[in-house]
Amino acid sequence: MMPQSLFELKDVVKEYDGVPVLQIKDLQMEERKIYAIMGPNGSGKSTLLKLLNLLEKPTRGRVTFQGVDTNRIGEAALLRLRRQMCMVFQHTYVFNTSVYNNVAYGLKLRGVRGSELKERVEEALSFVGLSDFGQRSALKLSGGETQRVALARAVAVRPRVLLLDEPTANLDPDSVALIEKLVHRVNETIETTVLIVTHNLFQAQRLADEAIFFYAGKLIEKTAVPLIFTTPQSELTRRFISGTM
Repeated sequence: MMPQSLFELKDVVKEYDGVPVLQIKDLQMEERKIYAIMGPNGSGKSTLLKLLNLLEKPTRGRVTFQGVDTNRIGEAALLRLRRQMCMVFQHTYVFNTSVYNNVAYGLKLRGVRGSELKERVEEALSFVGLSDFGQRSALKLSGGETQRVALARAVAVRPRVLLLDEPTANLDPDSVALIEKLVHRVNETIETTVLIVTHNLFQAQRLADEAIFFYAGKLIEKTAVPLIFTTPQSELTRRFISGTM
């Protein structure tokens, strides 16, 4: 089965206070792939995630999700599209309640109740290796455990798209390896498209099918991961990959 187009961005410009922070002439992303979004600080990576997550609209241009022009639909339709996505941040927010209730939160927002709610929460906790953590306080977890709870929240709603903004930046190597393994599992078992912002080039090599490189708010290069490391098409990409930027 051939991957289908998931996102398409055309002539997109995002400005804050009249200053452009992101400019994309043309960008397409397909279903069921893992994309590594790379670039130095201030290159527009997090802004891109906000546009893709439909949390913000472009100042100009078009963001299409599953063939739907998101500029042309109302808030109710936007909400339905947003609920097909989940986002995990570098500093994950958890509620002051049990791990179980944290994982159940997104399901409850989507109207899941009763035995189905219990089954899906337990399934998600098992998926991330936290089956025995349901009644623990979410505020008393380690950093790695907290990120696994965030992934469990995502797994529970079975998203079409998982957006990760530096999810392993503050974790020890063992926790990093575990989170990467779980990201692969989400992609393979739920067929979720994953977009991960990362400064870790080795992580991009381990995880992603394709790499997207930004510099100064502009899309510089999008290619298969092996090629961006061996034969980058842009001098800017080459300097970033080689650590000479």
